[in-house]
Amino acid sequence: METTSRAEADGAPGTDPAEGGPAARRTVDGYLKAPFPWYGLDDAFTGERWLMQVTADAEGVVQHGCTGHGEEPVLRFGENAEKARFAVVVTVGAGPLRHSGDGTGVLEAVTASSAALLAGSGLLTRTWPAQMDHVLRSEWLSQQTETAFALADELGQAPWSSLSLPVDGVPVDFHYRESEFGWVLAGSAPDGVHIGAYGRGLSAYGLGFAVIGDIRTYEN
Repeated sequence: METTSRAEADGAPGTDPAEGGPAARRTVDGYLKAPFPWYGLDDAFTGERWLMQVTADAEGVVQHGCTGHGEEPVLRFGENAEKARFAVVVTVGAGPLRHSGDGTGVLEAVTASSAALLAGSGLLTRTWPAQMDHVLRSEWLSQQTETAFALADELGQAPWSSLSLPVDGVPVDFHYRESEFGWVLAGSAPDGVHIGAYGRGLSAYGLGFAVIGDIRTYEN
């Protein structure tokens, strides 16, 4: 499935749960290098917005990245660890079917399944059970990420359902699923960029997406 690997999915969301907080973010530089527009929640959302991180290929070309909305989840032990209300939007640049650089094969096209994988694994890294110790966490996260990978490869089947949400005011059909950890959705914008999202505490049914006019507004 696509060029997005399990390793990329594990590292993409930009949080180190073992440390209990956000990692490697707060800089807009990588976002400004992307050859595609970034998406976030539209103006109907009036809460906090924050940068996360971007992921580039071996040649330094930005492939995808995330923007956060709402209360930034901080994974620490305690009763407040699971109360954050947030939504993260994953933007994945369009990647058509193409030959590999060395001419030995073909790279699969990037599709909405890539966005679904990144969103599904991102939700896991921000919502792993706080009562779990670090030894069990690694095994749990690996197992759950494998499940997210398999589910992303089966869009259009249960447990995915269809959800129509506006993207720059145009209704777009998304694939949507819920779990005990939160919700995940994925689809494709009219311009060919793929959008994933995950969250908890904020209902996905009331969300809308839009191109971010100036990504610098997410810096804080």
